[in-house]
Amino acid sequence: MLSEWPFEKIVATEEELRNVIGTPSKVANQKVLSYLDHHCRSFLALSPFVIISTANNSGACDASPRGDQPGFVHVIDDHHLVIPERPGNRRGDSLTNIMKNPHIGLLFMIPGLGETLRVNGKACVTTDERLLTEMAMNDSVPSLGIGVKVEECFIHCAKAFIRSSLWKPNSWLNNKDRPSAAQILKDHVKDNALTENDMSELLKESYEKRLY
Repeated sequence: MLSEWPFEKIVATEEELRNVIGTPSKVANQKVLSYLDHHCRSFLALSPFVIISTANNSGACDASPRGDQPGFVHVIDDHHLVIPERPGNRRGDSLTNIMKNPHIGLLFMIPGLGETLRVNGKACVTTDERLLTEMAMNDSVPSLGIGVKVEECFIHCAKAFIRSSLWKPNSWLNNKDRPSAAQILKDHVKDNALTENDMSELLKESYEKRLY
């Protein structure tokens, strides 16, 4: 196993892991719910952004962002929610993973709030027009949704946000120091016929004309 990694030591058992990180507190153990209570529902109603984690039947993982106006995730009841699938790049990584392996992890964020809401469960891809119609934006009804059966949900502490200063504008890079998505795409696509400006225009068109 060590030959696969450039590390001198690998933690290989839970016993070794517990010797390093210790055991969870009573609060950490008892905070997990198996349903969406009024606090979780309120959090979802205020959240404009979620990270979706999925894996295929081989265990290959993927994490993908979804975002819209606060409350864009539709809560059906205490155990079910639906995430609208807006127009994207048509790769469908999350969707094809779900059809092969229904397990899903969600991380909901509210801008300015360090704590996040973690929701784990099983998912399916739905074309239920009755529900999707309720999630229309700009008169555009999503053609698909990700239905989730909630099995676990709990609040996650703010330490990562505190350490990273993620919500502090004075810690953000200036525009000139930020990576150029257009340049990255140009180099990754490896198409000499496309310039950075071409990529920039393609991105601009997508953002302005194909959000919904």
